[in-house]
Amino acid sequence: MPFIELKNLVKIYDKHTDKAVNQLNLQIDQGDFVVLVGPSGCGKSTTLRMLAGLEEITDGAFYFQDQLYNHLSPQQRGFAMVFQNYALYPHLTVYENMAFSLRIRKEKKADLDRKVRQAADLLELSDLLTRYPSQLSGGQKQRVAIGSAIVRKPQLFLMDEPLSNLDAKLRDQMRMVIARLHKSLQTTVVYVTHDQVEAMTLGNKIVVMNQGKVQQVASPAWLYQNPANMFTASFIGSPAINFLEVEMVKRPSGYQLISGNALLHLSDQQGERLARRGFDRSSFILGVRPGAISTVPADSDADMRVKIVGRELLGGKMILYTENAKSRLTVLTPVNYDLVRGQEIGLCLDLVKALAFDPHSQENLFPSGPAQADQGRQDQ
Repeated sequence: MPFIELKNLVKIYDKHTDKAVNQLNLQIDQGDFVVLVGPSGCGKSTTLRMLAGLEEITDGAFYFQDQLYNHLSPQQRGFAMVFQNYALYPHLTVYENMAFSLRIRKEKKADLDRKVRQAADLLELSDLLTRYPSQLSGGQKQRVAIGSAIVRKPQLFLMDEPLSNLDAKLRDQMRMVIARLHKSLQTTVVYVTHDQVEAMTLGNKIVVMNQGKVQQVASPAWLYQNPANMFTASFIGSPAINFLEVEMVKRPSGYQLISGNALLHLSDQQGERLARRGFDRSSFILGVRPGAISTVPADSDADMRVKIVGRELLGGKMILYTENAKSRLTVLTPVNYDLVRGQEIGLCLDLVKALAFDPHSQENLFPSGPAQADQGRQDQ
């Protein structure tokens, strides 16, 4: 029996608009850290608010420990929710903010004090208990908000983009705090974010959503290596995956892919798998991650030649934006200051790590794993 089960969950705000959440099905086990991720407006926060009881479920069912929770009030559900705006009382100290829900429940003073101090110790807030929210940094405020949830010992944490108001350094720190907290408490968490880095580093199960629908549910590693479709492939991974429209042909030397002036050689196994799907005389979409492309001098043996139209330095790595008459490719490579805008270079694509997608359905042609192929070279 799953700890949480969502069956055909639907949310409609206005009958004249599209469904905000459309036939969502999901099972969550006890202790899972589930991340709902997707672009703005995809329905992830709406789903979380339906779980919290802050939004009415239009259709479908929400089961918690095999009990139907559709019509229970937020208070009856007893879940803890952490928002992006901290939701702290400005006139109360850190201690008083964390103790507030326990006072409402009329907890004994000794139990209240023990729970608050345990949570403060876990979140490294013990030295800040007498301060007011106005005296805290953003990261400290968010830890207080999380502490206010922890003291209630809820069976389910619901977190709605809790780190979105923090700067990059604080987000990194708070991700580690939340990960450590989950490991320590072993509590079930449903977490909403549009930031794929948060999703990939925090969740053991990720739900990718777009336009109210679930695109894929999987572990972070599986999502990256085996995206179900082009949307998931493009959303998961930074920099984003490259897509090339290619045509496959069979020649005496074996199967080949043609993309503009590039000629790539497939292994017999890969070519035959595509041929069985009817792609031996038609085009499909090749997906290549930026890190699976290497740069070589323009006069070298390469899969294609391109011009650098932009670059971004990222410490020990840099992103190159390249293009030719037929394609635009993003490349992730070690820093090389000799590579500059306007320069012509050659690119070599590692097809062993490539993915193949149907141009019509946009589905992964080989969802069981990355496409297997031999790296090819352009005929000179």
